[in-house]
Amino acid sequence: MQVYGPTHLHGAQSIRAPHSSHAANPSAATSSRSIQDELQISDAAQYVDQVHNMADIRQDRVDEIRAQIASGTYETDEKMEIALGRLLDEIG
Repeated sequence: MQVYGPTHLHGAQSIRAPHSSHAANPSAATSSRSIQDELQISDAAQYVDQVHNMADIRQDRVDEIRAQIASGTYETDEKMEIALGRLLDEIG
C-alpha cells in the first residue's frame, strides 16, 4: 500500500512514526514551562466592534434636521463659516 499525503510516506508506518518527538520525561517537560494563551485585537477590529455597539440611527435628530432643511433654516451663515474653516484647516 502506498500513502500519498503532505509527507509523502510510502508503505505501512509504525505506531511511533519517525517524525514524532518523544520526551524522555514527559512530566518534567510540561511542568518546567507554563503555556499561556494571548489575544491581540487590532485597532481596526476594535473600531469595528465600537461601530457594532453604537446605537442605530437617532430618528429624532434626523427628523429635526430634515425639518430644518425643508424650512430653509438648516444652512446658516454660522454653520457655513464653521464648515469653511474646517475645510481650510484640512487642506492648509
